[in-house]
Amino acid sequence: MRITPLAPACGIEIAGIQLADTDGDELEAVRQAIYRHGVAVFRSQDLTPEDHIAFARRWGGIDINNYFPLNDAWPEIALVRKSAGQQTNIGGAWHTDHSYDQVPAMGSILVARMLPPRGGDTLFAHMGAAYDSLPDDLKDEIEGLEAFHTADHVYREGGLYAQTDIGGELRGQDLKTGAVHPVAIRHPQTGRKLLYVNRAFTIHFVGRTREESLPLLNRLYDAALSADNQCRVQWEPGTVAIWDNRTTWHNALNDYHGHAREMHRITLSGEALAA
Repeated sequence: MRITPLAPACGIEIAGIQLADTDGDELEAVRQAIYRHGVAVFRSQDLTPEDHIAFARRWGGIDINNYFPLNDAWPEIALVRKSAGQQTNIGGAWHTDHSYDQVPAMGSILVARMLPPRGGDTLFAHMGAAYDSLPDDLKDEIEGLEAFHTADHVYREGGLYAQTDIGGELRGQDLKTGAVHPVAIRHPQTGRKLLYVNRAFTIHFVGRTREESLPLLNRLYDAALSADNQCRVQWEPGTVAIWDNRTTWHNALNDYHGHAREMHRITLSGEALAA
C-alpha cells in the first residue's frame, strides 16, 4: 500500500490495493489513513455493485440514504446523478453529510460510474486543519458552544433542492430533521480536535438566534475554507473516493453542463459526537 498526499493538509491517494479484496489489517490501515487525512482516492478499481456493498459491510454498518434515489437492484447504493439536460446538481455547495442526524454518518464510499469528458471534480477541506488555524481567542470563544443542524430547508417540499430540476428525483421530503452537536468535536478514533459546523446544515448556536449566530458562523466558515486546508479530487474511470464526514467538508463542482454524471454512493454508519 503506497500513500501519496493530495495536498499538505488534506487528502491522500492510496495505490497498490484493490478494495474488492481489502480486509483485515490492510482495511484497518485504510481506515486509519482516512480518519487522519479526511479523504482517500483509489484509482483503477474494478468494483462491481456487489463488491461495493461487500466492502462497505466489512468496514462496518451501512446507512440507507433517506433522500437520494436508490439503485433498485442494490438499495444500499444511493444514486448521485445529473443528466445532460439538468442545470443543478446534488452536493454543489460546501457541506458535510448528515450533520443534521443525531448520530451522523461516518462517511461515504463513492464510486465513479459515468463521468463527463471534463469537470465534475470534488473539493474537500480538512476540519482538523481548520480548527488548528483558528486564533486562540476564537478557539476560546467556541469552547463549549453547541450548534443546531437541520436539512429541512434543503430537502423538504418547497425547499432549496425541491425547487430545482433535481427536485422530482428526491425522496423523504416529509421527513423532519434536527440535531445538536458541539461546535468543536474530538474525532472518535484519532482524538484530533475538529471544527464541526458547515454552511449547508448548521443553522444557529444553541441559545442564540440565526441572526445572532451568523457573524461568528461566518468567521468559522471563512477559516474552514482557507486554501491551505483544501484538496481537489479529479475523477476518472475506475476511481473510488472514501471520506470521513467528521474530518472534512466537500463540494461537488457543477461545471459540466450538457453532460451526464452518475456516481454510486454508500453511506457508512457513524457514532455520536462529543466535544
